[in-house]
Amino acid sequence: MGARQSNPGSKDKGPRRTGCLRRRQKLSAWDDALLSGRDPRALLKRGMRHISFSLVTKGMTDVPDFLWGLSEVQKLNLSHNQLRVLPPDVGRLSRLVVLNLCGNHLKSLPPELCLLQGLRVLFLNMNRLSELPAELGACRSLEVLSLSHNRLSQLPAGLADLSGLRKLNLSNNCFVHIPVCVFALRELDFLHVGSNRLENIAESIQCLGSLQIFIAENNSIHSFPRSLCLLAGLEVLNLNNNDIQTLPEELYLLGRLARIAWNPMDKGLHIAHNPLARPLPELVEGGLEMLVSYLKDKKHN
Repeated sequence: MGARQSNPGSKDKGPRRTGCLRRRQKLSAWDDALLSGRDPRALLKRGMRHISFSLVTKGMTDVPDFLWGLSEVQKLNLSHNQLRVLPPDVGRLSRLVVLNLCGNHLKSLPPELCLLQGLRVLFLNMNRLSELPAELGACRSLEVLSLSHNRLSQLPAGLADLSGLRKLNLSNNCFVHIPVCVFALRELDFLHVGSNRLENIAESIQCLGSLQIFIAENNSIHSFPRSLCLLAGLEVLNLNNNDIQTLPEELYLLGRLARIAWNPMDKGLHIAHNPLARPLPELVEGGLEMLVSYLKDKKHN
């Protein structure tokens, strides 16, 4: 009987202890550090090139204040939370090189972003932005800017000062034309304006002489501008799902478009799902060489 009385007691303690361990395992590293009074700097990851700090998918509605004291952080990832406001204190992180804010609920950004003079990569996709601060143009080191899946219909003119920008993603917004400031970004090699409300592509597109990838799919573009044919470096030109009826005779100038591309990941000319006038649909299916040959003959006849 005595043994039976002692066993339940030990069994009770066992499950309770296990339950505590399980609950503790659910705590993230940074939660655990704060509860134990540890210095959050202990959670910084020191890689070969950058010092990084990550608070991804934590369900945060506010950025914890201790973060603004981590002045040595170079890569900061706050993606996939529920942040509605980015505090002006972000300007205190003057060494930032990469800032990832994608997948939050941000409607605006603080002008103090201009203090991040070393920032090279900024991810703002999948938020609720309807405008950007003009001061963002002061981040002259920016090379990559992703603004996809927001509510933008215009960009501040000051973004023309981002002279080193190489990759710009404006897809899935509300643009009815490509913002004028974009045509001043002469170093762009990647421009994505797909899934907007574009009806045309301005002749100024020819100013982007470094462009290698241009994606404008899923719009309402009526014509294929001849100025696009002056971008001799294009390796990917995606105009799928538009309202294009004819192709310019100067298409042959795009010598780096190797073929008619059907797979979204392939290099070449993507022109599917457009109301091309006959006999062009058959020619497109025959490949780029046949199409270019037809357009050349048409030009000389």
